[in-house]
Amino acid sequence: MRRWIPLLLLLFLLTGCTASNEQENSYRQISMDEAVTMMEEESGYIILDVRTQEEFCEGHIPNAINIPNETIGSEEIQELPDKDQLILVYCRSGNRSKQASGKLVELGYTNIVEIGGINDWIGDTVSEK
Repeated sequence: MRRWIPLLLLLFLLTGCTASNEQENSYRQISMDEAVTMMEEESGYIILDVRTQEEFCEGHIPNAINIPNETIGSEEIQELPDKDQLILVYCRSGNRSKQASGKLVELGYTNIVEIGGINDWIGDTVSEK
């Protein structure tokens, strides 16, 4: 029986390491209000709109860049060269931004924050019509 105790302890330690690893390989979710505060306090971040080009042109958060969710795959993204940079991801309602955030994490991005949908944005928008 005493021989099993070290093995069980090792198993618990390895399980704990795996759980924290999963947290590190994920993205954070915050509300749009929290995102506005973060934008006021932080610098050097990217605002990423993952809607279609047409939706983006109709109106987007100022200074956002557009990379549609559907185009994010397994290849490197030239517009996002720094994988440690803070990237705030949004779409229309929050569904595509969650999908895109997961894909970005899979590509090795380490500082992804999903902020929901532009439907909850209270600030000005920029239109390219």
